[in-house]
Amino acid sequence: MRFGYGTNGFADHRLPDALDVIAGLGYEGVALTLDHHRLDPYADGLGRRVARVADRLRDLGLAVVVETGARYLLDPRRKHAPTLLDDDRDRRLDLLCRAVAIGADLGAEAVSFWSGVRPAGTDRATAWDRLTDGCGRVLDAALRAGVPLGFEPEPGMLVDTIAGWRRLHEALGSPDGFGITLDIGHCRCNEPGLVPDCVAAVAGHLVNVQIDDMRRGVHEHLEFGEGEIDFPPVLRALTDAGYRGLVAVELPRHSHAAPAVAARSIEFLRAAERASHGEGGTA
Repeated sequence: MRFGYGTNGFADHRLPDALDVIAGLGYEGVALTLDHHRLDPYADGLGRRVARVADRLRDLGLAVVVETGARYLLDPRRKHAPTLLDDDRDRRLDLLCRAVAIGADLGAEAVSFWSGVRPAGTDRATAWDRLTDGCGRVLDAALRAGVPLGFEPEPGMLVDTIAGWRRLHEALGSPDGFGITLDIGHCRCNEPGLVPDCVAAVAGHLVNVQIDDMRRGVHEHLEFGEGEIDFPPVLRALTDAGYRGLVAVELPRHSHAAPAVAARSIEFLRAAERASHGEGGTA
């Protein structure tokens, strides 16, 4: 099991400092959210900056996935906007294609993204048509670049469950390059079944895992032990699924105490992994 940590949980750190802390704690990877202060895809000198980050990741021995959920990167007034569902969705398409190119240059294991919330006044059929078209265009870019896509079901968005991801995957022709990003907390929050069963259900399509604690029906990313998830069976399910990608901590509202939270998180996960193999320890 390779544990990583998301840079959206280190929002108050410079990126090089965040990478140093994450690697120093023993994490083996990072989920890197492109943002205005985190490898801004629209700032000058992008190629040079990407090369520096790639060198630093290599020096630290960190694998990477690219995340695209920055809140105000594209519009300073609308959170996460525009999405693939909006009238001005070309801006989101441009960002996702840039993310694919950056991911290729970083040697990323996946580029992760989501649908967005259906805009007021847009019917579901139109929203689905826009989403399918947009995902197809991003997939074309990803296939050319050789970068897997991980589409994340997100509570409150048009695609909010594994079933919704399956519908989208089928609408795209069930392509191999269009995998799923599974947030373990979302499984507890939003899926009807048990969390380990969610892992098993998408085992053949899993390219990226985010991990956090959560409660049923409440979309709030919690530190481990503060929610309702029993983690050893979840980690065992990932092992049984043959998953070899990153399992990255997703705590975007904990930047105020990032080093301490990251330290607690990896100790918890290591104990949970030992317990998942019957080696003792608690989680």
